[in-house]
Amino acid sequence: MTETQPATPERGRGLKVAMMASAGAAVEWYDFFIYGTAAALVFPHLFFPADLPPFVAQIASFSTFAVGFIARPLGGMVFGHYGDIHGRKHALVVAMFVMGISTTLIGLLPTYEMIGVLAPLLLVVLRFAQGLAVGGQWGGAALLAIESAPPDRRGFYGSFVQVGVPLGVVLANSVFLAVSALSSEAAFLAWTWRIGFLLSVVLIVIGVVIHFRVSEPEPAAPSDADTAAIRRRSPLAEAALSHWRTILLAGGAFIANNVCFYIAITYAIAYGSTSLGIDRNVLLAAVMVGSAVMIPVLLGCGAASDRFGRGGVFLTGALLSGLWAFAVFPLLETGEPVAIFTAITGMLVFVSMMYGPQAALFAELFPRSIRYSGASLGYQVGAVIGGGFAPIIATALYARYQSSLPIAVYLAAVCAISFLSVVLLARRLRSPSVD
Repeated sequence: MTETQPATPERGRGLKVAMMASAGAAVEWYDFFIYGTAAALVFPHLFFPADLPPFVAQIASFSTFAVGFIARPLGGMVFGHYGDIHGRKHALVVAMFVMGISTTLIGLLPTYEMIGVLAPLLLVVLRFAQGLAVGGQWGGAALLAIESAPPDRRGFYGSFVQVGVPLGVVLANSVFLAVSALSSEAAFLAWTWRIGFLLSVVLIVIGVVIHFRVSEPEPAAPSDADTAAIRRRSPLAEAALSHWRTILLAGGAFIANNVCFYIAITYAIAYGSTSLGIDRNVLLAAVMVGSAVMIPVLLGCGAASDRFGRGGVFLTGALLSGLWAFAVFPLLETGEPVAIFTAITGMLVFVSMMYGPQAALFAELFPRSIRYSGASLGYQVGAVIGGGFAPIIATALYARYQSSLPIAVYLAAVCAISFLSVVLLARRLRSPSVD
């Protein structure tokens, strides 16, 4: 039987879907990232015993942050399987509802002083729910955009979903800057930090809009060998059993992106404010400016990957990120605002060279019938190994050596892993047409 290809989508419709997916991703990532900022600045003081040494409380807080990353592969499995069977849109909407509800509940949690050990336990449960949701969100949003895009613009359209990450960071840090500026330190720790979490109810509204206003991409006719295999096994099982090497290499490709990103937006805040005595608002502003710069760079790198290939753009970003790792901390340690902004913005720009083409790169690694499961698993494997433990590893390295140089070596090492993974992935890429 001859396979029929789906009609080329109208560019206007594809762009609308990409922008809607980007809006949903932005708020979803806002929810995920506002937790990271709170884990650096608020949670050590409110959700753990007051007599803990500051270093121990910070590690404990970052550990709850890591729980979200541990849950992400499971979310990728559950939502990926569901999305391959029932459609990208439906899986994405459910993920958005889970994220919106869990984040709102974090904003309502009582502190350790109020309910004791139950406070950090509930915090861990809700962070786990956040991880499940974001583990399913990325695949749904990315594939909605890519599979609705013209064949020669999939890198560019996919980068709209990637833009949701810096937008989420800008939103999260803007809220923290606003409530910090408008309230005293006592009021901030007492209640105003909760405002950002309660605002996540907006995500539920966006989920409803996507449900009613966005149509599912038209699938290709189910006639190839991959789809025949799905009739015998579930999409998740087929991806895990037949494409496990590709999934692991995709995870390896994402490690550097994740580690460098979370060091820049989470650990740098804790290190700068606690170890270097830099004003918190300067650090938050630097992260926000760097994230804003990421937006056009992500779009430009996604478009460049359509013209020059995914691998070349990605590999350049991995190389530059590894080199910049040795400049980030010396710049931060000057304490000068211009140097701080340069350090964080530079890292986020080089990360964007990897992250911009990533959605299209991952989509092209798997056949459509298991694409949600395969791409989500690869993404989340890299996320849990890379981003989830990066702040903890960096904190432990600094505590052990009292120097930032070992952290820079750690960043350079993960960049080398991602570089090699993308080189090995290049021979596994499917046609850019994304069947």
